[in-house]
Amino acid sequence: MGQAIDKIKFDSNDYQVFSDRVRDNLEALRLLLEKPEFGRGPGSFGAELEMYLIDDDGNALCKNTEIQSAMDNPQLTLELNRFNLEYNLTPFPTRDGPFSRSENELLGALREVREHASRENGRVVPIGILPTLRTDDFNDQTMTDVPRYHALANKLKDDRGGLFKINIKGRDELYLEIKDITLEGANTSFQVHYRVEPLQYADTFNALQLVTPLVLAVASNSPIVFGQRLWHETRIPLFKKSIDTRKDQLLMNAPWHQLPRVNFGNGWVRNGILELFAETVHLYPVLLPIYDSEDSIGIVESGGIPRLPELRLQQSTVWLWNRPIYDHTAGGHLRVELRAFPSGPSVVDMMANAALAIGLAEGLRPQINKLISALPFSYANYNFYRAAEYGIDSKILWPDPDASQLSEVSVIELLQRLLPVAQDGLNSIGVARTDIDKYLGIIEQRLDRQVSGARWQLDNYEALRRKHDSRTACKRLLERYYALSLENRPVAEWD
Repeated sequence: MGQAIDKIKFDSNDYQVFSDRVRDNLEALRLLLEKPEFGRGPGSFGAELEMYLIDDDGNALCKNTEIQSAMDNPQLTLELNRFNLEYNLTPFPTRDGPFSRSENELLGALREVREHASRENGRVVPIGILPTLRTDDFNDQTMTDVPRYHALANKLKDDRGGLFKINIKGRDELYLEIKDITLEGANTSFQVHYRVEPLQYADTFNALQLVTPLVLAVASNSPIVFGQRLWHETRIPLFKKSIDTRKDQLLMNAPWHQLPRVNFGNGWVRNGILELFAETVHLYPVLLPIYDSEDSIGIVESGGIPRLPELRLQQSTVWLWNRPIYDHTAGGHLRVELRAFPSGPSVVDMMANAALAIGLAEGLRPQINKLISALPFSYANYNFYRAAEYGIDSKILWPDPDASQLSEVSVIELLQRLLPVAQDGLNSIGVARTDIDKYLGIIEQRLDRQVSGARWQLDNYEALRRKHDSRTACKRLLERYYALSLENRPVAEWD
């Protein structure tokens, strides 16, 4: 989504040319994947942190362009809304302390961003959804003024043909109708990038799909929106609904439904990354028909590595929670982007979430085909939304190839049982024992104390509500959260 464009209106010819070229890109990728040397190389870990800008009162602060311009760092990029920024971390080899090195880099980057934010009378906070948000924070003036976001917003609004409707039920209930897509920017995440060799892609992707609900449950950090206690990870339904262009009447009456552009996936991967890109091309209408002059097939046939610009752009407009990534740099390689985990509470917590996800996936990958044969994908999809709704308190379905039927199991109990598997998985890809012990120890502490960022926020909010109105409680909650997050202590150790 970071690609810059200079056009916001398109005609039928643009869509036709783009559609032709994106299919050429898909064929070029197929040819590239047939080359045994393509994508070979050591595993690596990278990440992107989305963050909120807030003022002295804890309200959203629309100053992202000013701060980015002053900081002048190519790793700091703009997000959809003017109160969000994103920092792109350096990728590190898995055998080179990836989590501790990323933690140190991110702590330094946040110090620098905070220094520049303070000059705009602002602060920076990593949190899934800001509890002090107001409905007035979302309007035409909220969106970052760059052509890409205008083009995307215009197309999504046109496709919707009416108001975007938000209805989320938790302990409280939220119902909103909004005319634009700026509510999507209420969600900030910690997006993990994991490099995978082509021959291992299907098994690794499936393993990450299987374990994502477990990690999401203990990583949840987005329970309060506009003073309403909703899901532990409200980002999941809010993101989906805030850009859902499917028409309500058609959904009710059609014998089949157009797929939402935000979803967990359509099934277990059978062969590899090509089928995931093919789904994106064939199942989702084009949003941004920006095309290039690259001869992708010709480049592959002459031994080069193409950029595949149309295929990558199309993929960037389908927001799978675990998304396939093709990258032409570093000799060409493949990654999985894990998008489900929220920003915050602290930097060390986010690294622990990443270590748990990758460790579990690598630990379970050797037996993944046996496991997924005992869990239909629709049940994995159920697990994902169940984990988002109930967080660390959730129960999910877990495959047991030796059992004759499925049963629900507590996420806490299951993760306590699987932590040694995550340790073995991280060890198998060369992660240092010091990193393994540190970050999985943080997860173990969360499980022992039965606390996540969402659980901490809910408990504190409910205590504050006994003394204050909702608005005051949200502000005091945020101030307490902000101070503790600055200390970079695991949330399980917060007061």
